[in-house]
Amino acid sequence: MTTKESGETFDTAATSELMNRNLAKVEALSARLVAALSDKRQVPKSLQGPGDDLIHKTATAYMTEMIANPAKMMEHQVSYWSKAMKHYIEAHQTLAQGKLAPPPDTGPSDRRFKNPLWDTNPYFNYIKQQYLISSEAISGALNELDGLDERDRKRVRYFTQQIVDMFSPTNFLATNPDALAKAVETEGQSLVDGLENLVRDIEASEGELLVSLADKKAFTVGENIATTEGSVVFRNELFELIQYAPKTEKVRKTPLLIFPPWINKFYILDLKPQNSLINWIVEQGYTLFVVSWVNPDASFADTGLEDYIEKGYLTAIDQVKTICAVDRINVVGYCIAGTTLSLTLSLLDKRGDPSVNSATFFTTLTDFTDQGEVGVFLNDDFVDGLEREVTQKGILESFYMARTFSYLRSNDLIYQPAIRSYMMGEAPPAFDLLYWNGDGTNLPAKMAMQYLRGLCQRNEFATGGFDLLGETLHISDVKVPLCAIACETDHIAAWTSSYDGIKSMGSRSKTFILSQSGHIAGIVNPPSKKKYGHYTNTAWPQDPADWQAAATFHEGSWWPRWEAWLKKKSGTLVAARTPGDGGDGVLAPAPGTYVVAAPEARTGPAVT
Repeated sequence: MTTKESGETFDTAATSELMNRNLAKVEALSARLVAALSDKRQVPKSLQGPGDDLIHKTATAYMTEMIANPAKMMEHQVSYWSKAMKHYIEAHQTLAQGKLAPPPDTGPSDRRFKNPLWDTNPYFNYIKQQYLISSEAISGALNELDGLDERDRKRVRYFTQQIVDMFSPTNFLATNPDALAKAVETEGQSLVDGLENLVRDIEASEGELLVSLADKKAFTVGENIATTEGSVVFRNELFELIQYAPKTEKVRKTPLLIFPPWINKFYILDLKPQNSLINWIVEQGYTLFVVSWVNPDASFADTGLEDYIEKGYLTAIDQVKTICAVDRINVVGYCIAGTTLSLTLSLLDKRGDPSVNSATFFTTLTDFTDQGEVGVFLNDDFVDGLEREVTQKGILESFYMARTFSYLRSNDLIYQPAIRSYMMGEAPPAFDLLYWNGDGTNLPAKMAMQYLRGLCQRNEFATGGFDLLGETLHISDVKVPLCAIACETDHIAAWTSSYDGIKSMGSRSKTFILSQSGHIAGIVNPPSKKKYGHYTNTAWPQDPADWQAAATFHEGSWWPRWEAWLKKKSGTLVAARTPGDGGDGVLAPAPGTYVVAAPEARTGPAVT
């Protein structure tokens, strides 16, 4: 036992024992880290960054401008050096006056630097300000660089920003006051815990670093997430059809069928009861069906969009019609499932099939003229690499999609979680939405390339037409009454692009709703939370910005507004329907088997 000058005592033996245990732990973790990195998955060079052609174009444009307009380049350099030097001199002058304080901080606010020490401590403030000055200089130089077309400029700006964000001082232990303080407070235990979190994530991702965003042990699908009562009433090799148990004595005659995206799993719409759109719809008095897609393995390599339409969409529509004994149903498509729903509606129009009474699109792109933020990954350098990868493996692995979408919001989905987990030693949060986000699925090789080449790159559906199932499908063939919900800060499906696609559809009855927030939070926005509002406007001006400028803002969720629209398309009230009646009976309780099965554990033959 030892006594400090303050009179406080501490147990040196216990401290020594703790240190020895942690040193042994670090040694074991280091061995595991080396083993995991030695077996690292081989990611093709073409999928790790933009192609050499973009780098060459940028370097050429820079050199050309340097020769043609040296004064402009000198002006950029002088501006940067004057700001950096001015701040350096001010910092030294303050210290020379015996003040342990930073000079006046006039830099922009940045939520990465919310710890007060970034503003009050001269060391941390100096590092922050120099970083922000450098970031501003890089951004300004790129924005004013001539000789690049707008698409290349956008890509250069994006990938350069990734490098700038990566070098933020918050991402390094020696320059992160939060992490340093935590290490001191815990006598280094936070660093040991952080190393353990790091090794765990690298082992789980075959040597790659994919940060765990949520506690994977906190949720079990079907137990405390995706728990709305229902039954699987049909199954084939592509999907399970779930019919949800009624919560009202009467329901609307026309049933509703939701097609969720197969990039992730359907239960984003059925997280916890209080934020479950599925549960809420049933409570409003609808017979609700939801498709749960299979997670494909390599045996699905030749499964294309035509299979998803014929054996997925059209089969599900026929099943719902049969089970409910109706001629027409209402449908919803979310994200890529909305894109494919629009293809299906075009095909039904070509065939003269009136099975769909109305359609709703959640965050759906059908016109890819403006590809939004994700467009930086849709050039040939990336898509060619993906094509080689899927040709070899038969699937586009969820790993690539998860990594791509994470880098669209790298500060929120990579660096901040990494800081909390690896530097602070914190466990991932028990957050249902982030748990779902990490529960990704694969895409069949053929389908992935049809989508990337025909729809995203060539934009065939919105231009000359997309050839499929013996027909040339076009956006103008979507003629059923429709409602579209887009999200204001969506980084995957830009709302302006969604608006352009819906505006081009042939329907004479179109409603467009713009929700606040992003791709997921803007949709999973229950009325009870009163969190995000939404905009409406019955006019359809050419420019989406004009639509929003003239729109009416409404507090609260868009769910009730959409339900009021849907009710008018859903007929009279009839006796509630029991899952399993009118079809093949009950095959399994919701949420079914496909949503929890590993790709290789699926049942049923592959689609050919």
